[in-house]
Amino acid sequence: MYTFVVGIDADQSRALAQAKTIAEMPLETDAARVILLHSFEEKTKGSTVEQVKPVRLARERLEDAGMTVEAEGYGGDAAQAILNVADDHDADQIVLAGRKRTPTGKVLFGSVTQSVILDTERPVLVCSADEE
Repeated sequence: MYTFVVGIDADQSRALAQAKTIAEMPLETDAARVILLHSFEEKTKGSTVEQVKPVRLARERLEDAGMTVEAEGYGGDAAQAILNVADDHDADQIVLAGRKRTPTGKVLFGSVTQSVILDTERPVLVCSADEE
């Protein structure tokens, strides 16, 4: 079974782009397992990953494609959560959604995508949402 760990943020278009990219890969969909991960800035009591709309949308798209989908939510640093979950599930690939930032913006605010790419030896696929 080929396992993807997908870092889902609060942006619906990026989540759908990630799901679409995975669903359109040339692989046996019943041999793919997708772990959707949302990292809450602060996980509050009673909050669940299923309440995050981008997670629900990505799940629907991937399940419609015939893939096995699980969702996990964590509190704290998003990059570290993605790396930990990828290790826990021995992921074959990490799938992230990039966002456009200026070089200065990356320096000032950091980048989850950049941190994951630099801190893992697993393949990382970066998707972009369609621009309208």
